[in-house]
Amino acid sequence: MGIRIQQAEQRDRELVVSVMEEAFHDDPVSSWVFPGEAHRRAVHGRFLGVFVDVALAEGRIDIAEDEAAVALWLQVPAGAPEEEDPTPALMRQTADPDNERCELVGRLTGAIHPHDRAHAYLLMIGVRPERQGEGIGAELIGAELERCDREGLPAYLEASSARSRVLYERLGFRFLGRAVDLPDGPPMYPMWREPQTG
Repeated sequence: MGIRIQQAEQRDRELVVSVMEEAFHDDPVSSWVFPGEAHRRAVHGRFLGVFVDVALAEGRIDIAEDEAAVALWLQVPAGAPEEEDPTPALMRQTADPDNERCELVGRLTGAIHPHDRAHAYLLMIGVRPERQGEGIGAELIGAELERCDREGLPAYLEASSARSRVLYERLGFRFLGRAVDLPDGPPMYPMWREPQTG
């Protein structure tokens, strides 16, 4: 397929949020965080915008050339963080202050995030619904995984559905064996990929 990829800049923020909002509107985790359809439509973009802002400030966002997909990456150093991550609280404060699930999802995933080795972290990837199933997401991730393989760097993510878990397994990720169980909600699957050679 051979898609071209460009790196997002600050001016692309609203585009990235828009793609993410479309891609994750019916996602099991987003539906758990914001169970009401109308309320989710009203606040979901603010919630996802926190992830976009973190990636713009501290990592990288790749955009498929036709704006059908975006991938948010962070480079995580080895060693446990010295300070508590403020992002979960910011997610709640920014999107929906009365909704503790906004913060809880970030705290639960943060608690199981591995820190023993430096790695590339796929914070989120979103493909517009009408373009899903075309392989765009796999190509967008694949570009970073090729770099990881060249540099001997592992990669990590949390799959938000059983369907996406299968897709990531095709790219070489392996489930770490213990799901993140959201209270009365769907499981999330922490997944790790060792760099591949040959």
